[in-house]
Amino acid sequence: VHVVESGGGLVQAGKSLRLSCEFSGRRAFSSHAMAWFRQAQGKDRREFVAGISWSGGRTFYADSVQDRFAISRDNAKRTAWLQMNSLEPEDTAVHYCAADYTLNQIIPRTQEDYAYWGQGTQVTVSS
Repeated sequence: VHVVESGGGLVQAGKSLRLSCEFSGRRAFSSHAMAWFRQAQGKDRREFVAGISWSGGRTFYADSVQDRFAISRDNAKRTAWLQMNSLEPEDTAVHYCAADYTLNQIIPRTQEDYAYWGQGTQVTVSS
């Protein structure tokens, strides 16, 4: 399994970005919960941002991004997205896509629960 993120960049506060995560490999994309984490400079752990169940029927967000970000997926396209609106300087971080092989509707929220990670994409929000 491989996941590759794209869509990061430099934006002004209040603007939007959409991150994409493309999934490849022999396992079915629809057998994986997907999540976005981020790691700010100087932090030693990745922070959970948003997650979506394998079916797309359940989502979960960190309090800091609730009502600003939206996670979605298209199992036919083997892609997940993170729509980020009303960006704030505090959102500046490397954003990672992660996949967890699971057939239940639980969305794991710690980095140790995810086996597959992308290389990350930088999001920088200027004030």
